[in-house]
Amino acid sequence: MKDVDNFIRLDKWLWVARFFKTRTLATEAVASGKVQVNQHRAKPSKDITTGTKLCIQKEGLVWNVTVLGIVPQRVSAKEASLLYQEDNDSIEKRQLQIIKNAQERKFFGLQRPLHKPNKRDRRLIHSFKASSNE
Repeated sequence: MKDVDNFIRLDKWLWVARFFKTRTLATEAVASGKVQVNQHRAKPSKDITTGTKLCIQKEGLVWNVTVLGIVPQRVSAKEASLLYQEDNDSIEKRQLQIIKNAQERKFFGLQRPLHKPNKRDRRLIHSFKASSNE
């Protein structure tokens, strides 16, 4: 029988460590192969323990982390950052990718909208999409 304090489901750990906003998103990421455990594809129900190496791909960024701690409940972001240790290479690559993405957005003129579309804007968007599909 497993000691409950030493093991946790992979999808739950990803949620607890705040890599994903919901457990469902974590489960979908693991099932689609965006999370690898010790360089192998795993199922969301895979039990992990301290010392496990994870490769997490999310939104074009990659984290290579080693599990340092396991807690049964979701914790604050500050405490969650203590549950894992990220490789230095992973940090550098991710920072370079963030800078590259920002430069590409600036170069291509892509900017985030200042506000969410209101009811009128949504109607215009829907009518535009409907006219372009015909």
